[in-house]
Amino acid sequence: MQIDSRIVKRLGLALGAAGVVVAGTLVVRAAPAPPPVYAVASDAVVGAGALRAAIDPLFEDEAMGETRALLVMRDGQVIAERYAPGFGPDTKLLSWSIAKSVTAVLVGLMVSDGRLALDSPVPVAAWSQPGDPRGKITLRQLLQMRSGLDHVEDGEPITSGDTVRMLFTDGARDMRAYAESKPLAHAPGAVFSYSTGSSVILSDLMTRMLTSSADPAVRRQAMATFIDGRLKAPGKLPSLTPEYDAAGTMIGGSILHMTARDYGRFGELLRNDGRSPNGHQILPEKWVDFMRMPSPRNPAYGAHLWLNRESDESALMPGRAPDSLFGCVGHNGQYILISPSQRLTVVRIGMSPEKEQRAAVRGALARLMGLFPG
Repeated sequence: MQIDSRIVKRLGLALGAAGVVVAGTLVVRAAPAPPPVYAVASDAVVGAGALRAAIDPLFEDEAMGETRALLVMRDGQVIAERYAPGFGPDTKLLSWSIAKSVTAVLVGLMVSDGRLALDSPVPVAAWSQPGDPRGKITLRQLLQMRSGLDHVEDGEPITSGDTVRMLFTDGARDMRAYAESKPLAHAPGAVFSYSTGSSVILSDLMTRMLTSSADPAVRRQAMATFIDGRLKAPGKLPSLTPEYDAAGTMIGGSILHMTARDYGRFGELLRNDGRSPNGHQILPEKWVDFMRMPSPRNPAYGAHLWLNRESDESALMPGRAPDSLFGCVGHNGQYILISPSQRLTVVRIGMSPEKEQRAAVRGALARLMGLFPG
């Protein structure tokens, strides 16, 4: 804490050489900056020195952008974690498109309840007029990013893209209405087209399965209650915090928050085929299998989940990590990487806005995961 010397003189206080102000028995000390959190298990299958050597470049090499949190879990146990200054195990971190995988898990719970069906047309009022070809879009097609809706994920300039418009400008108050108003660009099922709008449509669909009310507060509460009871509590994800637009629709394509440890536990839920840390089957194993099944239009994408396959639109590291690897990927370098054959889940949260930075991050994460057997 910096104290102006004129204030010290006016109050008649004595300022010591170490910057300590003494007034009778009161001592006010400059608060030291908290050290970064960094812990590596000494009994992991990989030596602590090797782990640190693989982790440190992610924080210290400027070519990778800014890493805020890095977590390594093996067999469900945290064996290494590091945070940048100002961040720590209790910091809630923004997900960006990692949220899509959470949305898919919630959809799976509703399918298992019988509320939704994979191959039935999605009931959307805007598509219900006779002859509207959008009325043929199925839940499966939305999850696999092949709805056919005209959506530009990243525009140039950035403000022209549908995702930015939906999240931050003219579509932000009612994101569902913006996403559902888009016409078809392709026949449903014919083309892979990554779309945050598809995830928002799914979020609204789930909310309408829970309440018929149009009141935003009722819609938010209905969804929050479902999430808390079916995923947050049983999955041991206490920090899971979704966000909602002004119409009460969960922003299921991009914006939720969790700590790095809870992102890791979410990855473990998928690695363990839908089972919670205590072995309880939260999500049907068949649904996790479906999420990991390649889309017919992009072998590197499943159902709101990325796969480690060669593709023009691959987001992982094919050829540098096991073929069984899959992951949740967010804008500018957010990753939950799950490697079943290595019994491993790795979380990296940060900001790497340049394509070259993200490529460097993926290379570093591949080297880190390559230290582990399996």
